[in-house]
Amino acid sequence: MTSNAPTLGFIGLGVMGEPICRNIAVKSGLRTLAYDLDAAPVRRLGDAGVVEAPDLSAVAAEADTIFLSLPGGREVEQVVAGSGGLLAQARQGQTIVDLSTTPVALTRRLAGLCETLGVFYADAPVARTRAAAQAGTLSIMVGAPPELFARLQPLLAHAASDVTHCGEVGCGQIVKIMNNMILAETVIALCEALAIGTAAGIDGRVLFETLSKGSADSFALRNHGLKAILPREFPKPAFSTAYMMKDLDYALELAGQGGITAQGAALARDLLARAHEAGHRDEYWPVVSTVISGH
Repeated sequence: MTSNAPTLGFIGLGVMGEPICRNIAVKSGLRTLAYDLDAAPVRRLGDAGVVEAPDLSAVAAEADTIFLSLPGGREVEQVVAGSGGLLAQARQGQTIVDLSTTPVALTRRLAGLCETLGVFYADAPVARTRAAAQAGTLSIMVGAPPELFARLQPLLAHAASDVTHCGEVGCGQIVKIMNNMILAETVIALCEALAIGTAAGIDGRVLFETLSKGSADSFALRNHGLKAILPREFPKPAFSTAYMMKDLDYALELAGQGGITAQGAALARDLLARAHEAGHRDEYWPVVSTVISGH
């Protein structure tokens, strides 16, 4: 940040990015430039005072701190280090904050490239739902040196009720990837319980609501189970089957690097692949329940 009134940049205004950008722009009161391949969300943010940037170059040229909210590692790498990316015209002292879920090794490599140019880099992936993004009550897991975290925390707090410093660069991604791995495996267990329980004669709502009162209670049960799996509501756009598969691939990559066989994650990934192949690629990922139940 370069002055008493820094300019913020925001790249990627999808399901999570748009409400995060809105909250940070409105609550910080700072001039905010935004860019997305789809102009519609940028224009919707106009009522929040967000300025539409014509391209990445404009964001790189004007913004002091740039937030990324992109589909995954491939897009993050292209935006940061690709031809015409942010580092092509980086200024010493700029800060890049990756809110996306990105492979740990890539995160650390990009941070190293930034360091050689005098650019600060932090990974700050987000967890919880789109409703939480809209309400500004996300959980954000940050990997950054302590002094950089201290600078970023007030901005991130505009979008989150929990902002946790997890360690050096890459550690935020580790926690987020493990979060989604555990969530996926828990949802698979819920899908199996619903299929087995209803086949045996229990009403699905009675099953889930009663489980929520016991030791099987979880965020996944109360949100994914009761709000998506049970009513069979798998909307688009949302956090899709393809996105969860990607995150499980990152988890399995980390497991392999540590010499660990992650059987639960591998099973969850296989079931999601079957949902993908059945035509559910873009639906909200608990649609995997239809594969497990057979209907």
